[in-house]
Amino acid sequence: MATANNLVIFLHGIGASGAQLLPLASSWRAHLPDTHFVAPDAPIPHRYGHQWFSTEGNPLDPARILAARQAFDGIIEGIVRREGFANSHGKVALVGVSQGAIVALDAVASGRWQVGAIVAFSGLLPPQQISPVSKNTPVLLVHGEADTTIPPIASTLAASQLKAAGCKVELSFERGTGHTISGAGTQVALSFLKKTLT
Repeated sequence: MATANNLVIFLHGIGASGAQLLPLASSWRAHLPDTHFVAPDAPIPHRYGHQWFSTEGNPLDPARILAARQAFDGIIEGIVRREGFANSHGKVALVGVSQGAIVALDAVASGRWQVGAIVAFSGLLPPQQISPVSKNTPVLLVHGEADTTIPPIASTLAASQLKAAGCKVELSFERGTGHTISGAGTQVALSFLKKTLT
């Protein structure tokens, strides 16, 4: 396989698998020809697939997200190293949906991962102090206006927090879309990645 110039890592939602996001990679491949796509499975078993952190009890308990960091970082570090991007995190983008978006936003906001771009579909930013180095990563937040699982106000709040910390943030709301990735949303994300991953 030829060496790629950029790397996109997809992060699936709760009860899903990385394979479920591969069709999105296929649709983007022609538009991002120098990009390699990877979609790992989250580390924790779920009755319907996999999860990045347990949602038993309080599904948004910050302690659960903190506890998930080590396993998340191990997975991302392994992918980045294997794909040849250990010394070029600026060429890496994280694209997460729902729970995958939550752990991706946490990774960037905490300053642990200074990547080239992040796309968060239907996510939220866990409560925390945002690291000054986070401002180096452009962020796109995409949210369905009809999302009842994680209401769109979550992305509005995340955008405000990130902008206050000096981050470059774009916010896109999809009319009539629920807790999913819409066709319009994928096009917005694709345009953002073409702009940020150069």
